[in-house]
Amino acid sequence: MFQENAGILAGKIWNALDANGKLSGKELKKAIKVKTEKELYLGLGWLLREDKIVVEEVEKDIEVALK
Repeated sequence: MFQENAGILAGKIWNALDANGKLSGKELKKAIKVKTEKELYLGLGWLLREDKIVVEEVEKDIEVALK
């Protein structure tokens, strides 16, 4: 179940970043309509493993962009 969800979330994240460019963690969470950070990080982990995104820490949040 986690693998299937991770793939779906990764697709939503990729689409949101493709449409909007660089997004903060808060903006991304809102764009893909997830309730918990755990769901966001599950999808981000998938994309990081595939080397598709760049994540930077900015103050108390993150910024994510496609490579």
